[in-house]
Amino acid sequence: QVQLVESGGGLVQAGGSLRLSCAASGRTLGSYAMAWFRRAPGKEREFVAATNWSGARTNYPDSVKDRFTISRDNAKNTVYLHMNSLLPEDTAVYYCAAGPTMTTIVKEYGYWGQGLQVTVSS
Repeated sequence: QVQLVESGGGLVQAGGSLRLSCAASGRTLGSYAMAWFRRAPGKEREFVAATNWSGARTNYPDSVKDRFTISRDNAKNTVYLHMNSLLPEDTAVYYCAAGPTMTTIVKEYGYWGQGLQVTVSS
């Protein structure tokens, strides 16, 4: 069993930056692929970023590529999402997730954090 807790969200102006953290407890994160998803009001949960167990491979949708970076520190059991050049359309609840393989598919991840709000003002 893995428990995931996100932190670092909040309110930021357009063009600003935030770093989200996802700390794990219960089991080591080194066995899992990790991902970030988000859900904007009235929309489905959307894939944002993923990394494999070592951090050597990453994947992003075009909407955040070159602005967001996922990284992980397995020694600290923590995954990060560095968000730069934020846009109002990045406003959403952000979730971290853990699963056996690096994928963009929500249901492939068995463990989820509680989510945290990121609001980007224009």
